[in-house]
Amino acid sequence: MLITDTDTLADFCRRMDSADFLAIDTEFMRESTYWPILCVAQVAGPDEAAAIDALADGLDLTPLFELLLDPRHLKVFHSGRQDIEIIFNRTGRLPLPVFDTQLAAMVCGFGESVAYETLVNRLAGKRLDKSSRFTDWAHRPLSERQLRYALDDVIHLRTVYEALAAKLAESGRESWLEEELADLTAQETYTQPPDAAWRRLRTRSTDCRFLAVLREVAAWRELEAQRRNVPRGRVLRDDAIMEIAAHAPKTVEDLARTRGLGRSTAEGRHGAAILEAVQRGRALPADQMPVPPSRPNLPPGLGPKVDLLRVLLKMCCEDAGVAQKLVASGDDLELIAADDDADVRSLSGWRRAVFGEQALALKHGHIALGVAGKRLRVIPVADEAP
Repeated sequence: MLITDTDTLADFCRRMDSADFLAIDTEFMRESTYWPILCVAQVAGPDEAAAIDALADGLDLTPLFELLLDPRHLKVFHSGRQDIEIIFNRTGRLPLPVFDTQLAAMVCGFGESVAYETLVNRLAGKRLDKSSRFTDWAHRPLSERQLRYALDDVIHLRTVYEALAAKLAESGRESWLEEELADLTAQETYTQPPDAAWRRLRTRSTDCRFLAVLREVAAWRELEAQRRNVPRGRVLRDDAIMEIAAHAPKTVEDLARTRGLGRSTAEGRHGAAILEAVQRGRALPADQMPVPPSRPNLPPGLGPKVDLLRVLLKMCCEDAGVAQKLVASGDDLELIAADDDADVRSLSGWRRAVFGEQALALKHGHIALGVAGKRLRVIPVADEAP
């Protein structure tokens, strides 16, 4: 069903009001804008599904957002961050409570960042037609193929959710998923202030003055992109920001030497604004400059330990049926190799039971890794005689 008018949408939302959970997906465009343009929203309850044409003339989406923001309904997404971002941008609220099938699948051992079509195939026994994945969702009218693609995503999401919820209950891992949902459902995830935009630009520099200029120029770009509703790169490319921060130009002539910027930009309104941002960064007192992320001074010679821990991690995660990504990162392994009390998630909660305890035991020689038959095994190491 395709909904294009407010009355039909309100009737559909009333019928959905008794649903315990709602499967939700969105189709949007953001190639030429800063803010995503919602084109189609798909919603399915246990017995009914509909695609809502968000671009239909005169359609008021208020009934839809009221339904999605109602805390009585569990909202089910697959890799739902961008879907939730759209709802948050339109309403200023999060559609809580949330269940994300990609995160749940990782907890249940389906691998890292498992694709939706993989889950549909394995849990619902269906194959999805993904030929409309890169379609122009802003073009009207929508084709029958587009509508089938859009509706299939939420129709099968119901089955995937029910299967994963059952697996979580059977394994007692509901709390594991709740922990993974914390970032996805945190308001801070969707309300990054402009002066934090510099953190998106990966730099290893520890020069506080460089970082101060970087922060000011990145904040200006963020606000300008929002004001014009264009992608950040349309305002100023990342590499140009990095170069400007490195050289901190004082004049239009200096700024015009930035690769890819162009003299016309340097001499125009944007050039003046960039130079003002640079000057703000140069003038910041030392106690107001950004502090470089702290990096522990790791002792030399950790490589072999980290390699062993990486093998152990893979083995533990395969045995437990959980994605490695959820248990430990490469940085975590380095920190564990250096410090028994490292401040990493791998050494607390369920992760410690799955991997952390054995990681410390391997590090201190209390266990070893060996091959038994065709499998890698943990082998206890007998205590040395006094």
